[in-house]
Amino acid sequence: MDDAVPRSSAVGLVFVLSGPSGVGKDSVARLLRADDFPLGYCITATTRRQRPDEAHGVNYLFVSHDEFERMLHSGELLEHAIVHGNAYGIPIAAVREALSAGQDVLITVDVQGAATVRTKLPQVVSIFLAPPTLDELIPRLVGRGTESEEDRMLRLATASGESEEGGCYAYCVVNHRDRLAQTAEQIKAIITA
Repeated sequence: MDDAVPRSSAVGLVFVLSGPSGVGKDSVARLLRADDFPLGYCITATTRRQRPDEAHGVNYLFVSHDEFERMLHSGELLEHAIVHGNAYGIPIAAVREALSAGQDVLITVDVQGAATVRTKLPQVVSIFLAPPTLDELIPRLVGRGTESEEDRMLRLATASGESEEGGCYAYCVVNHRDRLAQTAEQIKAIITA
């Protein structure tokens, strides 16, 4: 276990929700929050440009490249990765605070980040969020309106490889585009169990 995370038996559990870009990780997390599901949520720090429907400190911690480097070098990140040219990382402090309070915590990360978290926290409960088919990711990515055609193609190519990693997770939940509430209920059942 990472030294930055409490070792006490009174701590909560860490759940990692991961999957390919566009599968709905953030949408599921937002729905769990809206339902007041009792979880701590880690807000990822990123150098990615803020999208119009996102708020700093709610969806992500939008930071400069310099600030991200400072966080990285001062040991403030549980994991970090460069994904599609942008830096992402999970601040350790948020994980530590939730666990120390005895609260379960949900981390939403890409497949690369989930692998790092599973290495650092072997007791983590990992959930792979999968699309019914890779083709289903296309309208989701297009609907976001935040990536160029080239970026979408890169994300889809990456998703193909990431989908092969689903077997490394404790659970796999298929997220159908029109059944987000059902997906959230499945995630709740896993966490509750």
